[in-house]
Amino acid sequence: MPTRILIIDDSAMMRGLLTQIFAADSELQVVGAASDPVAAWQKIQQLRPDVITLDVEMPRMDGLTFLARLMRADPRPVLMVSSLTERGCATTLRALELGAVDFVQKPKLDIAAGTVQLADELRAKVKLAARAKPRPCTQPSQEPQAQASAQPLHRPRQSVAPAGALLRSTEGIVAIGASTGGTEALREVLTALPADAPAIVVVQHMPEKFTKAFAARLDSLCRVRVSEAKDGDRVLPGHVLIAPGSFHMRLLRSGASYSVQVATGPAVNHHRPSVDVLFESCARCVGGNALGALLTGMGDDGARGLLEMRKAGARTIAQDEASCVVFGMPGAAVAIGAAEVIAPLGKVAGNILAWAGLRA
Repeated sequence: MPTRILIIDDSAMMRGLLTQIFAADSELQVVGAASDPVAAWQKIQQLRPDVITLDVEMPRMDGLTFLARLMRADPRPVLMVSSLTERGCATTLRALELGAVDFVQKPKLDIAAGTVQLADELRAKVKLAARAKPRPCTQPSQEPQAQASAQPLHRPRQSVAPAGALLRSTEGIVAIGASTGGTEALREVLTALPADAPAIVVVQHMPEKFTKAFAARLDSLCRVRVSEAKDGDRVLPGHVLIAPGSFHMRLLRSGASYSVQVATGPAVNHHRPSVDVLFESCARCVGGNALGALLTGMGDDGARGLLEMRKAGARTIAQDEASCVVFGMPGAAVAIGAAEVIAPLGKVAGNILAWAGLRA
């Protein structure tokens, strides 16, 4: 059965373009379109689409208000279609908080031609959204996260790690990778950490400009300091560096200190930044003084890098399938034996703190 799609966009041109793009794939079927959320609601009840594509600025009801209501009343996979502007970045990030699976950037110029160029991405992300788990609206709440994360480690049956809590060496560094569903997963993990948490470096698959807004949003919510990484930034306790979109981030060591290299280069596993690039640099530079965590995401980026970290003596965690929006990346890591621990998202922060010998 093809994936059934409902398109919600106030632009008749965009509705037509998206319909043509999806119609070109036999695995996709557009079952309806609406010019605003009010008109869309009745169609959702009648047509029961598998995936909804949703604009963010529309008449009668804005996309965020509609999304919040939808995810409370009738959760289903939603793919946002957002303009790449500063305001658009913030709106899209809020949509991900409210439960949207993913987003595609709307072209700013020559919308018709630009949208056609995004055809492959649109089709791929709709198919991904159809397989994702819709989740209700979530709001930041540090206390429940801290309580949940303090639970004991959950180890996979195939784990060969020694029994007992993960133990940290001095000057430890935490490396985290995520993709689809990762913005909310990272928020849950990072808001549960204290101000004196270990140094953290992050790759989240996200386009250029979005990472700066994402880092700023996290910085406003977290006790640790969060910023988009710049080339040469030092890696310090209590700080989180997020790789900027369209740039790889590697860890470098100079004596007893660490910094990051932010640079362009070929995509790795179809991504730039790539989690594998970060994890492999951690394996080389930090070895057993590192902890790697691979969270929700499509594909297998990060799996081989996490295995390299484990071989180098680092502790490694994969998010469990039940709590993932998409189990692709952590699932690939589990399949090759890269994950020493498989943990629900709510316990990842607790595992990090246990390794670091800290409390929330």
